[in-house]
Amino acid sequence: MSVELTGAEITVRCLQEEGVNYIFGYPGGAVLFIYDELFKQDKVKHILVRHEQAALHAADGYARSSHKVGVALVTSGPGVTNAVTGIATAYMDSIPLVIISGQVPTAAIGQDAFQEVDTVGITRPCVKHNFLVKDVTELASTMKKAFYIASTGRPGPVLVDIPKDVTQQKMVFSYPSNVSMRSYNPVVEGNSQQIKKAAQLILSAKRPMIYTGGGVILDNASEALTELVRLLNFPCTNTLMGLGGYPATDKRFVGMLGMHGTYEANMAMQYCDVLIAVGARFDDRVIGNPKHFYSEERKIIHIDIDPSSISKRVKVDIPIVGSVSEVLNELIKLIKASKEETDAHALKEWWKQIDLWRERDCLRYDRTSAVIKPQMVVEKLYAVTKGDAFITSDVGQHQMWAAQFYQFDKPRRWINSGGLGTMGFGLPSAMGVQFANPNGTVACITGEASIQMCIQELSTCKQYQLPLKIINLNNRYMGMVRQWQEFFHGNRYSESYMDALPDFVKLAESYGHVGMKIEKPEDVEGALKEAFKLKKRLVFMDFITDQTENVFPMVPGGKGLSEMILV
Repeated sequence: MSVELTGAEITVRCLQEEGVNYIFGYPGGAVLFIYDELFKQDKVKHILVRHEQAALHAADGYARSSHKVGVALVTSGPGVTNAVTGIATAYMDSIPLVIISGQVPTAAIGQDAFQEVDTVGITRPCVKHNFLVKDVTELASTMKKAFYIASTGRPGPVLVDIPKDVTQQKMVFSYPSNVSMRSYNPVVEGNSQQIKKAAQLILSAKRPMIYTGGGVILDNASEALTELVRLLNFPCTNTLMGLGGYPATDKRFVGMLGMHGTYEANMAMQYCDVLIAVGARFDDRVIGNPKHFYSEERKIIHIDIDPSSISKRVKVDIPIVGSVSEVLNELIKLIKASKEETDAHALKEWWKQIDLWRERDCLRYDRTSAVIKPQMVVEKLYAVTKGDAFITSDVGQHQMWAAQFYQFDKPRRWINSGGLGTMGFGLPSAMGVQFANPNGTVACITGEASIQMCIQELSTCKQYQLPLKIINLNNRYMGMVRQWQEFFHGNRYSESYMDALPDFVKLAESYGHVGMKIEKPEDVEGALKEAFKLKKRLVFMDFITDQTENVFPMVPGGKGLSEMILV
């Protein structure tokens, strides 16, 4: 006998069918029927955040660290507008999310009803796709499509807007076993002829460079990338989003590239003769001024799942649209089977040049300082965690120091907002990472400005007993803003000084956590060790760091990769 279910019941059943373990959200009037059904079951666990932005960041961190789709639930009106920052963050970094938002009843749509906004219109520019479900008969198939679209091709957030009356309507539930959409058929396999051309060009290279981005992480292609790099003995660089895609401790890794990348990575990018771009998009923070980048001739191979990313900012010679892992594995096969070999002498000379660039020691800093240097804190964190922690970050100087000084050897261990640069991302994303990896060590590297954006989530951490370790690099400034004001605005520190900071130790303790204040360099390592011994407690570590420290190297806006400001 077929039993009719309400739209709210169907919504929860769809989540169960998709194998969703956690949903991050905040209740409100338009989604109360869905919350009622969540209460009646225990397969899908709801995590109550303290702000909808945090729900999205937590779902985002969950997805980035687990290769699963993150799921969030918010109410209509301010619930969904609060969530937009988190949605846009995921969209810019191609993170697979499904967001369920409540909406006013269908008859009230367009009538300026209480807590009504045009959710589809507002979110359209920052989602991969969105849906407004106007009839319960469309609900199950729409949910299936949402998870499929979010997780395939170039991943991204998909929003499903459900009016309140649809959650009350009834129908017999049936969940589709598959999805077929004429308008959406992402390419997986790369063109075989293009891959052959790429293999031939790679083998002819004299000054090669492998440049990889977040696509390697998203497509679980790290093993294939590592095999290719070691097979060829080519230098490899990762973008901020690609860190961990290739082991940072391997000698072939030349560091992160871009605005705050290493001298050797940026110079190798600028002066290579064959560039293999893998799952990266040549954005402004990576190559600087395109005109400067074009000043040196090179052949470019570009592998990406999204055809719109290819030749968008930089014209390439051999475009290959397809799954990064599929294309890399095919490339490896062709190179292994080829009778041609790389030019060993030319490659040896190229490595000599790279080693000369490395000798500039572009990440050096004063290790004898009487005040805490933020770089040293990150280095000590790496040593104490043996490089095996999940590291989330907020956005600013601390983010760059984390990227430069924590050596990521594994994918999905570095969780940060790259494209949108969202302050407030670090703490809630760390919550999502901890839920995805309950036995993992999770640390959030933040600054005193960023952490206050979503600091209310310390309450969520207390409720769910999340043993996060918060590394607050406190320089009493909006650090990156101050650095740009120093370099480009005549030392006019307009509104970048944080002169009304809370006592972070007392604040952490007020939420029921452990607080520590560290002011001397000689106390850094011991404090970190003590904090990580407290395996079941959240520890907020307030490191009072050098106010004047800047992030180097730096490629100023509008300049080229070889026009770096060094220490």
